This record gives sequence, C-alpha cells and structure tokens, in this order.
Amino acid sequence: MGVILDLLSLVFGNGRNVLRDTVEVFHENAEAGARRDVAVQHGALAQFGAEFARPRQGMFDRFIDGLNRLPRPALALGTLGLFAAAMIDPLWFAARMQGIALVPEPLWWLLGVIVSFYFGARHQSKHQAFQRDLAAQLATAPAVMDNLSALDRLRPGTADTPGAADPGTDASLMLLASGSEDNPALEDWRALRRG
Repeated sequence: MGVILDLLSLVFGNGRNVLRDTVEVFHENAEAGARRDVAVQHGALAQFGAEFARPRQGMFDRFIDGLNRLPRPALALGTLGLFAAAMIDPLWFAARMQGIALVPEPLWWLLGVIVSFYFGARHQSKHQAFQRDLAAQLATAPAVMDNLSALDRLRPGTADTPGAADPGTDASLMLLASGSEDNPALEDWRALRRG
C-alpha cells in the first residue's frame, strides 16, 4: 500500500499535477490561452483608446479633417458634372473621354485600389462611430422606460381613475369602455341627414 501512495503522491502530490504539466508541454492549456488572448485584446483596445483620446484642436487637424471630407462630394458632384457636360457640349465631352481612353490599365487598377481603401476605411470609421452611438443610446434605455411608465401613470383612464378599468388587449372591450353614451340630439341629427 505504501508503494501505491508513494506513486500517487509522486504523480499528484506536492500541489502539482505531473500529468497536467506534462500534457501542457505538448498541448496548450485552453484556459491560460484564453487569458492571454483577453490580455492581448485589452492591450490593443487600450492602445486604440489612447490614440483617439485627445481631441483634435489645432488648425492643421481641422484642415486635414476638412480635406478628408472632400473626396466623396467631389466624386459625386464631378460625376453629375460629367453628365451635364455631355448634355451641354457633346463634342467637348467626347474629346475628354478620348483622353480618358488613353489611360493605361494598370493606372485604372491603382485608382481602384486607392478609392477602395479610402472608402473602406471611411466605412469602418463610420460603422465604429455608429456602434458607439448605439451603445450610448442603449445605456439610456432604463431611464426611458422609467419615464414612459411615469407618463403612463399620468394618462387618464388608468387604474387610479375611479370607474375606469384597463381592458388590456381585448379590442371589443376597449371599444365598449371608450364608447360614448347615447346622445339623443346626435341621433336626431343623423336621422334628418339620412331621410
């Protein structure tokens, strides 16, 4: 019995697990790997947060931000301008299009790459801003729900009004509860209009 206890204490004793330690040499511990991944993600997010934490106040930053906003309107207005030029002076437009036909294909590919990267980065930036705004809006949901319930309590016809009952989702009961009483003058007027 002593030999078995000595063997088990060798494998599992002294606060260590020799089998686990041996297996971890050949296969990563999933829990430790997940902790490392979380640490890497937190580090990357902290770095990005530090990069965008300071507000851009200088003239150069404002100038560059304004410059970054120009390509989309310039492309849209330029395209509309080309359509207008084609209708106003077709010969002038045809001469310009002959010049564009001489542009080599690799230059078109380069232009496509530049435009794709610009709009892709812009799309990602706008998407991230949308996600931040959405998270901020969702954070206000409990306050909105409290305000709605407070407004609902102020609505006439709720349970604290004498003689009023909440019909729930029963439409026919709602019509009966909110229906008007008989009005003899109105009935006489309707009879005169019919007859």
